[in-house]
Amino acid sequence: MSPNVCGSVTVPDAGQPRLCPLQAALAAHPYVESYDDFCRVALSLFRFIGAAYTTGASDCWEAAYRFADEAPGVSDSPLLVARAAALVRILRSGRPCELCFMPPSCRRLSKDEAGLMQLLAVARRKQPGELESIVCQLVGSGKEDAATRAVNALALC
Repeated sequence: MSPNVCGSVTVPDAGQPRLCPLQAALAAHPYVESYDDFCRVALSLFRFIGAAYTTGASDCWEAAYRFADEAPGVSDSPLLVARAAALVRILRSGRPCELCFMPPSCRRLSKDEAGLMQLLAVARRKQPGELESIVCQLVGSGKEDAATRAVNALALC
């Protein structure tokens, strides 16, 4: 294998350039800025709520409500926080492992956050078939309907 100038590596028999492992990992977890304002607000709320579950600190809940209160374009901040929390709660209960949330100030997304952002974007585009397949990837059996209702409710906020 020989690297070329752009940082990809050519596999001898395939002939197609392939990203180096670091570039592939970075490409798999997009930046926060690649999403619209509503999704970025929701992501911050998910992160505050995730921190509240992880630490048990009520300050994280206060930070979520304060952030929603100050976010432009949010007309009912308590409802937005409640809907984001409901979705996180459903996702947490339907998975064999904890959700991974980055700190609120991080510009990168964890794999779980990228899945949540994709789920929210699809729900906002109102594409039911696609939504159900993504929900199935994020939650365990028996929680799909509740998660679908929760993400649709959040997307309508």
